[in-house]
Amino acid sequence: MRGLLRPSIMRAVLACTGAALVFTTSPATAQGSYSPYNETASAALARYLRTLASDPKDFATLIGAGRAALELGDAQAAAGFFARADEVNPRSPLPQAGMGAVQVISGNAQGALPYFARAQQLGATLATIGCDRGLAYDLLGRQTDAQSDYRAALGSPDGDEARRRLALSLAISGDKAGALDAIAPLAAKGDPTTGRVRAFVLALLGDSAAAMAAINAAMPGNAPSVAPFLQRLPGLQAGQKAAAVNLGIFPDNGDTRLASAAPASNYAVSTTNYSVGAITGSVTTNRLAGVDNLLRQPAPQAAPARQQVAYTAPVRSAPAPAPTAAVTTGKIWLQLATGSDAAALPGQFQRMKSRNSELFDGIPAYVAKSGDRARLVIGPFRSDTDADTFAADLETVDINAFKWSNSATDQIVPLGTP
Repeated sequence: MRGLLRPSIMRAVLACTGAALVFTTSPATAQGSYSPYNETASAALARYLRTLASDPKDFATLIGAGRAALELGDAQAAAGFFARADEVNPRSPLPQAGMGAVQVISGNAQGALPYFARAQQLGATLATIGCDRGLAYDLLGRQTDAQSDYRAALGSPDGDEARRRLALSLAISGDKAGALDAIAPLAAKGDPTTGRVRAFVLALLGDSAAAMAAINAAMPGNAPSVAPFLQRLPGLQAGQKAAAVNLGIFPDNGDTRLASAAPASNYAVSTTNYSVGAITGSVTTNRLAGVDNLLRQPAPQAAPARQQVAYTAPVRSAPAPAPTAAVTTGKIWLQLATGSDAAALPGQFQRMKSRNSELFDGIPAYVAKSGDRARLVIGPFRSDTDADTFAADLETVDINAFKWSNSATDQIVPLGTP
């Protein structure tokens, strides 16, 4: 999927601050990611919504609408389109890959990995998902894995975006020569973002003065507005750097904060009805337009909870952490093993995981203690359908799992907890 996260927050910052300077996707560069037409993302979405109004189960249109919504920075709307597409054709890898990208752009990198794994099981290639899964790995601080994925996507329609992300990832790893080499082909063909990507590369490597000079060269007079952001980048951890330059998620005193809220949708989306609404080309995803003000704000007393995207399609959940005390009764889990010796369960799970690393990537395990019995479980899942889907995946690698619901007396703790 070409440019599912374009225009990314990184590119919005690189385009510099101020409404007049927001980077917007031109029809010539936008059309390859979701549409065969020479049009903007907003125009494409309007066209897709008109089609869906008469045929809400048109799979290709649902996928196109999801990509266009992501292009416009609306992860929630994109999730709705991809979920509906998955209902229409659950054997296609495209909805799974799309929902993985939704999770990434929402900042939930760990939750994105199961979707990408499922997409691969359904036939997606690394070239198809590499650009987006690479960003998930970058956010998790797994730069080597991220760079491998980006390279796999260089020859795909996502190639230019993968190249930009590769350069930033290499800079996070401290490889200046590799980062500058990565964007050289973009510079050779006159890509307008090259100068700004180079500025971020230099900032990530700790050369703030050169980064500001590069910003001024690309967009004269605008370095002061992003100087605080550029100067703070080198002090972040690897995953934080990736979040800052790609998503606009910047830590402050231990709290993760967005520079500003995502733009409000000016169109309505539901899984059954679609309305075109007043879609125009003025939608902006420049969530870092106020980065200078963000960096000067005092830290909040309590960070607001990040909104997570909820899907209704029959897809596998990324299980959420379970509390160490009693949990709500009736939660849906998959039991992988059982026995009287809870201490033996971590070894069993590690053996399963070592043989099927991609399948279990991002999936934590828990021990459910019931009297003298201990169960190795994963979950909880949102629905029976989600659990059944993952159980079917496990069956393909000869792991027998069955659904189990906890009672009020069951104690569920993360695997390895005494």
